Amino acid sequence: MALSFMFLASKGFKFMEQWQKDLIDMIETVADEVEKFFLGMNDMVDAFFEFAEEITEEVESTYVADVDNFVRLREQFLQDLAEPILEIYWELEDISEDVDPGFPYAVEATIEKNAACIGCSHYHGQVYGGNLLVCAMHPHGWDDQNCPDWEKQIE
Repeated sequence: MALSFMFLASKGFKFMEQWQKDLIDMIETVADEVEKFFLGMNDMVDAFFEFAEEITEEVESTYVADVDNFVRLREQFLQDLAEPILEIYWELEDISEDVDPGFPYAVEATIEKNAACIGCSHYHGQVYGGNLLVCAMHPHGWDDQNCPDWEKQIE
């Protein structure tokens, strides 16, 4: 009996030994497959990031070109808008340089400004140093259209 037990034990041991080898082979196979899976995933992630970089570069180059185009158009628009206004300003500046503010000049009475003085013999209407002298009695003019000192101008 001891012999048969030894025989069975040796067979069982070999059986157990084979089972362990099979288990280790299965674990190694699973580990290899998992490693292949993650290497494949790594390749896919690398490909995704390369694709994302290409898209980013394309969008960035298009965006920069569009922004540059917008800036150029905006500058052209502002220049086209400002140029006529500046020309008018420079023409007015040239005209105002021709007028000597220290030299007196005449200003006619109008309906909008000094209406009470139209046709009055006392109306002076000279500008001295930028200040209008309307007449000696009312240096700044009369407020309404009926000045109490109005006299018809002698022709």
